[in-house]
Amino acid sequence: MKNSVITLLTLSILIVFSSCNQGKSTADVVKVTEKKVEVKIDSVKKKMAPTIDTVDYNKRMIAISNNDTTGRWPVKAPYPLPGAILPYNRIIAFYGNLYSTRMGILGEIPRNQMIEKLQGEVAKWNAADSTVKAIPALHYIAVTAQGSPGSANMYRMRMPFKQIDTILSWAKPIDALVFLDIQVGHSTIKAEVTELESYLALPNVHLGIDPEFSLKNGEVPGTKIGSFTADDINDAIDILAKVVRENKLTPKVLVVHRFTQGMVTDYKRIKTVPEVQVVMDMDGFGSRVLKRSSYLRYIYREPVQFTGFKLFYKNDNWNNSQIYTPTELLKFTPKPVYIQYQ
Repeated sequence: MKNSVITLLTLSILIVFSSCNQGKSTADVVKVTEKKVEVKIDSVKKKMAPTIDTVDYNKRMIAISNNDTTGRWPVKAPYPLPGAILPYNRIIAFYGNLYSTRMGILGEIPRNQMIEKLQGEVAKWNAADSTVKAIPALHYIAVTAQGSPGSANMYRMRMPFKQIDTILSWAKPIDALVFLDIQVGHSTIKAEVTELESYLALPNVHLGIDPEFSLKNGEVPGTKIGSFTADDINDAIDILAKVVRENKLTPKVLVVHRFTQGMVTDYKRIKTVPEVQVVMDMDGFGSRVLKRSSYLRYIYREPVQFTGFKLFYKNDNWNNSQIYTPTELLKFTPKPVYIQYQ
């Protein structure tokens, strides 16, 4: 009933402790008071937060772990907030930058042709695995590492917000996710992610970070492979979690690129929280043997939460090698739930 109320009986208990000489504690005084509180039923209903179906979630996590028997997968982590993208979906992302035709398929070919190609890849993945829905994403490099210091002396360039707006406008008609990718150069995760908080506050915008271009000792990006510590990655997780809480959003996805051991250090200290879903993305190109070996050594053996796999249209189809197909990647343990095409 609209005006119905319920009466709650609250017990306020005060316990005062004292310690004896031997260090033991005893409860000396217990006071109990009764207090009647009238609460409208409607308000109680509104405060009841929805929860995920944990049985279904567990089954899905076991399924993408692909019968792993080592105990590594699935990773033990807090359940996500309701509305989580993973493991209910598989993200199929096109990666690139609108200023360059060399950084990825996103930016390499005209928009309509790119969108059509992306939708074709999504269809292939849905055909290969009907148990996990494949959904499209545009993964845009919003901060690019540079070979020169620039005005800020940070060896990175922030893309104009109008480009991010363009990507958002491209994503909307096909209901695609948007990932903003960061190459920090000599800057920090905290500084660069904070600049993008207004976009990350949008429900369909997520984050990617690339340790390859994080040079902490003054090297020029591109001359050495960089790295992130667990603290760097946790900075991104903390900011995303705050954005989710403050804006009452569903969980954000954080993609961390990786193709060497040293690119991510102290992986066991990377946080797992209900507000953020962490994907460790195998980001190397080359032969099938090399890519599978990298996946096993750096992604499978150092579990964080979810896994991804990057495919290169050009560099994976080179020197008698061929790009992995969806069916082939679904045989990996664990099955990747984020697929990026460059």
